[in-house]
Amino acid sequence: MTSVSTAAARKPVRWGRVALHLGCLAALLVMLYPLAWLLATSLKPADEVIASLDLLPGHLEWSNYETAFEGVNDVSVWRLLSNSLLIAGGAVLGNVISCSLAAYAFARLRFRFRGPMFAFMIATIMLPHHAILIPQYIIFNKLGMVNTYWPLILPKFLATEAFFVFLIVQFMRGLPRELEEAARIDGCGPFRSFFQIVLPLTRPALITTAIFTFIWTWNDFFTQLIYLFDPDKFTLTLALRSFVDASSQSAFGPMFAMSVIALLPIVLFFLAFQRFLVEGMASSGLKG
Repeated sequence: MTSVSTAAARKPVRWGRVALHLGCLAALLVMLYPLAWLLATSLKPADEVIASLDLLPGHLEWSNYETAFEGVNDVSVWRLLSNSLLIAGGAVLGNVISCSLAAYAFARLRFRFRGPMFAFMIATIMLPHHAILIPQYIIFNKLGMVNTYWPLILPKFLATEAFFVFLIVQFMRGLPRELEEAARIDGCGPFRSFFQIVLPLTRPALITTAIFTFIWTWNDFFTQLIYLFDPDKFTLTLALRSFVDASSQSAFGPMFAMSVIALLPIVLFFLAFQRFLVEGMASSGLKG
């Protein structure tokens, strides 16, 4: 027993693994540095933001957050936050519903020209967003929907996000068809099989779709800038630009404080569903 413990104690250190762990730790610190810099800068006075390169502030300027919570253009940060949540929530709901229905049709149903239609849908992933922005704007302008939230939410209910359709299709193709065949014998139609059998089993892929949709919509600036003109309808992303335009360089501290406020919902949303994100991405990549 003593010889075994002595041999274990003399086991050579695997320096390769130690170097790997140190490298991962260094990479983690590099990736977290921008976040730490943002948090620290949000508490710096205006003169330190520009003149000082130190990470930690000389003294904490909590008034930056007080100014940030007052909002911009007489619109409070709570109104801006609710606008962002409304758009992001509507986009998540639209993508989850429409993309799951389209994916079910491509993955589980048999119909004519299914293959070419699926290939055409996949090809739209390579289409730049800016190429269709002007035609979309003309359509929504003629419908009287400019300066409303409809152009930002309505397309999500039409399965326009081919990436998420492909993601869910890959997941559904890995589900056993015996479940649907048994349901069909019991008298279930396609819609009932979808809602009662396939949809619950596709939860990891749906949550993955919800996470990415929420993050991408929350951080979207260009599309919101095109369609929204009224400050009362602005999101936090647009408010950051307005904050700088309204107060110029003297508002750097409050601007970074509002950036921290805008970042919190994304972090909380991701932390709440990260385990489903890993499960959904792994399953979608391995199945099918």
